[in-house]
Amino acid sequence: MSGQHIIMNYTRPPGFDDLQVMVDELLPTLPDEILGYVGDIDDIEVQIEDFPDEALIQEFDLDDVFEMPVLFKSGKEISPGVEKKSANQDDRLIIFRRPVLDLWCETNEDLTVLVRQLLIEELGRVFDFSEDEIEDMISRHHQLLLHVG
Repeated sequence: MSGQHIIMNYTRPPGFDDLQVMVDELLPTLPDEILGYVGDIDDIEVQIEDFPDEALIQEFDLDDVFEMPVLFKSGKEISPGVEKKSANQDDRLIIFRRPVLDLWCETNEDLTVLVRQLLIEELGRVFDFSEDEIEDMISRHHQLLLHVG
């Protein structure tokens, strides 16, 4: 990202295209630890949907569709039940717009900061980072924003 910052002000909730642009700009800014697993960011398909579909609700046994704001789906398994630990072109990052927007309203956090945090949390879990490591990556990002802003 260059020295310029885009400030998104919304008079109505951000749409699919708004979130797509945001995620596309945020992916290259993720912590190096995560980028080391992801490889080429362009190989990850990003999808924006309103809610998880019925198959995902059943697969993850969701009681509430608002429980899942982001999901990283690995394209292939190494063997049944064992997923690979790196990303490739078959991988999808799904952003569920309505759960993200609800969380945004609940937390009153900057939307870009919130989405980046959600990406770090989801990818950190997928690539087996500990909760402490994930919190450290998120914390370093917030410190970076304070020094830049």
